[in-house]
Amino acid sequence: MEERFDFASVEKKWQEKWEKDSAYRTCRTDAPKYYCLEMFPYPSGDLHMGHVRNYSIGDVIARFKRMNGFNVLHPMGWDAFGLPAENAAIKHGIHPAKWTYANIANMKRQLKLLGMSYDWTREVTTCSPEYYKWTQWLFLLMYKTGLAYKKKSAVNWCPGCATVLANEQVESGKCWRCKSVIEKRELDQWFFKITDYAERLLRDLSLLEGWPSRVRVMQENWIGRSEGVEITFTVKETGDPITVFTTRHDTIFGVTFMVLAPEHPLVARLTRGTPLEDEVAKFVERVGKMSELDRTSTETEREGMFIGAHAINPISGEEVPIWIANYVLMEYGTGAVMGVPSHDSRDYEFARQFGLPMRVVIIPHDGVKEARETDAVYVEPGIMVNSGEYDGLSSEEGKERIAKFIEEKGIGKRTVNYRLRDWLVSRQRYWGAPIPVVYCDSCGIVPVPEEELPVLLPDDVAFTPSGISPLAEVSEFVKTKCPGCGGPARRETDTMDTFICSSWYYLRYTSPFTDKAAFDREDVNYWMPVDQYTGGIEHAVLHLLYSRFFVKVLYDQGYVKFIEPFTNLLTQGMVLRDGEVMSKSKGNIVAPDDIMKKYGADTTRLFILFAAPPEKELEWSDSGAEGAWRFINRVWRLALKYKSQVFLGTSERLYRVMHKTIKKVTEDISERFNFNTAISAIMEMVNTMYQEDAPTETMRQALRTLSLLLAPFCPHLAEELWETLGYEGSVHAQEWPSYDPDAVVDEVVTLAVQINGRVRDRVDLPRDMEEDRIREAVLNLERVKRQLEGKNIVKVVCVPGRLVNIVARDAGLSDI
Repeated sequence: MEERFDFASVEKKWQEKWEKDSAYRTCRTDAPKYYCLEMFPYPSGDLHMGHVRNYSIGDVIARFKRMNGFNVLHPMGWDAFGLPAENAAIKHGIHPAKWTYANIANMKRQLKLLGMSYDWTREVTTCSPEYYKWTQWLFLLMYKTGLAYKKKSAVNWCPGCATVLANEQVESGKCWRCKSVIEKRELDQWFFKITDYAERLLRDLSLLEGWPSRVRVMQENWIGRSEGVEITFTVKETGDPITVFTTRHDTIFGVTFMVLAPEHPLVARLTRGTPLEDEVAKFVERVGKMSELDRTSTETEREGMFIGAHAINPISGEEVPIWIANYVLMEYGTGAVMGVPSHDSRDYEFARQFGLPMRVVIIPHDGVKEARETDAVYVEPGIMVNSGEYDGLSSEEGKERIAKFIEEKGIGKRTVNYRLRDWLVSRQRYWGAPIPVVYCDSCGIVPVPEEELPVLLPDDVAFTPSGISPLAEVSEFVKTKCPGCGGPARRETDTMDTFICSSWYYLRYTSPFTDKAAFDREDVNYWMPVDQYTGGIEHAVLHLLYSRFFVKVLYDQGYVKFIEPFTNLLTQGMVLRDGEVMSKSKGNIVAPDDIMKKYGADTTRLFILFAAPPEKELEWSDSGAEGAWRFINRVWRLALKYKSQVFLGTSERLYRVMHKTIKKVTEDISERFNFNTAISAIMEMVNTMYQEDAPTETMRQALRTLSLLLAPFCPHLAEELWETLGYEGSVHAQEWPSYDPDAVVDEVVTLAVQINGRVRDRVDLPRDMEEDRIREAVLNLERVKRQLEGKNIVKVVCVPGRLVNIVARDAGLSDI
């Protein structure tokens, strides 16, 4: 009976040895550094196959780089604050800390069972006071540099989570976590001025050549840079200014109405005491309950009303009616839009719906389209018409002259606008880092002194989904002394957005042992930036943008010497089953523990790395996992067969296959991360070893090489092979094998044989064969002979290593 690979005992044996030997503990050395990092998980309870894929990819890279002589930092930790823990507390009556740390213990067990080569001495947990002390310090840094501020604002309120969300956490009008429809509320909230860094965040995307273009485009679109002008209209009845931003000031003469956001402060003032006051107030209230998605969706019916006031166009002097409409948002631009229905699709639909006038002021360059009031909307640049002294100018020239005019007259200015909004960081929940400020009736807002950090979360808290922070109900937490005057003060009861915790964790890994600073400057500048970062595409805007912002702030304040946190980024695809994302609700979950119990960690890793390229979606296959298990046993049987043999003689064929495999695997890992094709090459090499079936010296070399090539993918199997074959030390401490350049050059090449440019045959010939002999061999091919019957050969052209082309003419025809 064939002996099967005893994965249970083998994996336990090597995991215990790695831990005993501190095999993956890292420190600074003279070797070139390599910081390999996967996005750390939220400790939800169990790893899922998406985690396994992410972390297996990172572990292959880390192990490969170590064997190539790099000093590799490969840490792991826990993004441990967040709503699920608090929701679990509400649902099950268990404290968030207890729930979180129990989940961490389980997931850490699973990661160790998978054989991940993490330096666990650097483990960070964002909910530990030792960590969030420095999260609070970073908040104070933002506050002291003017980048953290508090204001009353219309915020995104999630009724399901009973807290506010940042703009980036609203997806299609719904909460990114619980999918509840978002509402708007007015609350006093803390913000980070990420908009101060909008231009740099945009410009420095050009430095990220190691990032997928898709991610860079997503960030570019989110930042949303627009060059245009701000122009100030005047309210005829009151003289109040209304500033609008536009990128199409060449259409200024086409303005036939003005639209304000219902929340615009002028709306209440302009309608107060008028017959329209009550009707406008009801409209504003109704629109305020709509989600941002509904208000801006092209499928939502446009709602609007005239508010009884008029705006004066500062260029034409024309009076236009002021409306309010559901599609204009206070948060975007200035909250006011000049209506140009002939040259803006949204304005066109609104004007048609409410019978507002239209005026064509731009026509195409070819002049075919006439300037008629009833023309359909034309949104492209063109030639200005009906525009006074600007008639006949191109859109670009008209823009330039109008911008110059408004600046000279003091009625506007050129400016750059961004879609990006400041980052709302307040959360009305308990399980997060407390915001380190107090409120004093005498001193106002007072930051907690650094020496008093961390501001600790109290343990005795009632968890109810009330919409008020649970901390507000704990008087022992709220009541405190003012650090400034010593008088009574109140603590801030909001906690920080958990994305703040994850915006700097990669810095803490570089020096987690220091209690004097968030990170040691020498350590952070040695290890950073991260050389390879791996995680999901869903973090393209949120986590990745925030992390870039944090690093730039720290750079400006002199704490770090780099301006981008992640040099290279790999966004792995999702793991599917039956064509759908795995989820408990769909009943299609494959539990990593179940697969490891049945086949072992190496099989689990091997299949998930072999099934698809890392950036593509992966379809789970039970038969595929079984196939990976069979391959591991094939390898193991080879080791058992040859472990005690005397090796004599050589095999040229196996030698060439071995070195081609080394070359293929090396290039697939280091240049392309094509782990699936690298594993396929190893499988082909194993097939050749079975075909050879002889204890040659080459077989001994191939077995040794096989152990080394498998090491990043199947770390336990590779260790056991290495030991079984009689080698000392750990396979993971060995140098990565190099290939013989001469051996990877094929002795025989396949040449295409063409007649008058059309392929008629193919032939295998020695690579170094002389041209005369190549011609002779080609002309003696039976198929070629048949094709040349009745023809005269004009010439034979040889392209070395690729093809032979025979130029022939029908017999009796001129060669001209």
